[in-house]
Amino acid sequence: MDNAKFQWDSCHSVKSWAGHSLVISVTSKYSQGGMDVGTSDFDSGKWSGETTPQSSPSLGPATPAKPARPAAGQNQQGEQELATKMLQIQSKRFYLDVKQNRRGRFIKVAEIGADGRRSQIFLALSTAADFRDHLSSFSDFYASLGPPNPESMPEDGKLKSEMMIKENRRYYLDLKENSRGRFLRCAQVSQTITRGGPRSQIAIPAQGMIEFRDALTDLLDEFGTDDGGFKGELPEGRHMRVENKNFYFDIGQNNRGIYMRISEVLQVKSNFRTAITVPEKSWARFRDIFADYCDKMKDGSTSGATSGDKASSSGTDIGPGPK
Repeated sequence: MDNAKFQWDSCHSVKSWAGHSLVISVTSKYSQGGMDVGTSDFDSGKWSGETTPQSSPSLGPATPAKPARPAAGQNQQGEQELATKMLQIQSKRFYLDVKQNRRGRFIKVAEIGADGRRSQIFLALSTAADFRDHLSSFSDFYASLGPPNPESMPEDGKLKSEMMIKENRRYYLDLKENSRGRFLRCAQVSQTITRGGPRSQIAIPAQGMIEFRDALTDLLDEFGTDDGGFKGELPEGRHMRVENKNFYFDIGQNNRGIYMRISEVLQVKSNFRTAITVPEKSWARFRDIFADYCDKMKDGSTSGATSGDKASSSGTDIGPGPK
C-alpha cells in the first residue's frame, strides 16, 4: 500500500418501499497517520466529515438528521436562565446568572481566575439581597482603612467578618489581607455535611466590591427578592397506630423542596424508629401504587370475605411483626 493519500469509495444498496433502493456513497480519506473522519461541532450541530448521502430519483433527496437540543435558556436539569451579567475585576471574571427551577429562583455566582480555575456559589434571591447589604458595609469599612501595613496585619489576615444563614446553608464573609492585597472571601457551607467538609468559595478583590454590589442590585431590582417556590402553610403531621407500631407522617421543606417523612416506631422493649423521605413530586406516584395494591388485595379477598372481616377488625399490620 502506498503511503501517500488515497481515496476509497464504496456504494451500498438498501432495499426500500416498492422495490426502490437508496444508494449511499461514502467517501473516506485515509492518510499515513490513519483515517481522517473530519471534526464535529456539538454545539452547532455541524459535521465537517465527508459522508454524502445520495438517493435515487424515486425517493427524493435525503435530509440529514439534526441532533436534538434543549430549548433556549433551559438545560436538561430543568433549570432556566433568566438573565446574566459579566464583570471583569482585575484579572478575574465573574458571572452572575439568575436561574429558575421548580424550587424557585436563585443566583449562581461563578468566578474564573486568570489561570482558568472556576469556583462558584449559589444564592437564593433573598440571600443575595442580604449579601448586597453586606457588600455595602464591607465597602464602607474598606474605604476607612489606611494603606496596607505588613507589621500590623492580623495573623489570620481577617479584617472584618460576617455570617449569613439561609435554611441549611451558611455563608461566611471575610474581608482579608495578604501579600497580594485585600479581598472579600465568601464561603458557602452546607449544614448537612460533617464539620470540616468541602466548601465552595469565591474571592472578590476589595477594589471591585462596589462594582459587584451594583451588578447584584441591578439583577435584584429586575427580579425582586422573592425566592419563589411554595409559600403557603404546610399541612400538619398525621399519626396512626397499627397493633404495636406507630406511623408518623410529617411534612417538611428545605432548599431542595417539600417532602414527607414517614416514620415507623416499633414499641417493643425500646422505641425502634425507621424513616423514609418522599419528595413532594413523587407523592402522586406513591398514592397510585398504594391504591393499586389496595385494589388488588380487595379483589383477591372476595372469596374469603369472612376471614378478611376478622383481619380488618383487629387492624392490618404493615410488614411482619416481631416474633
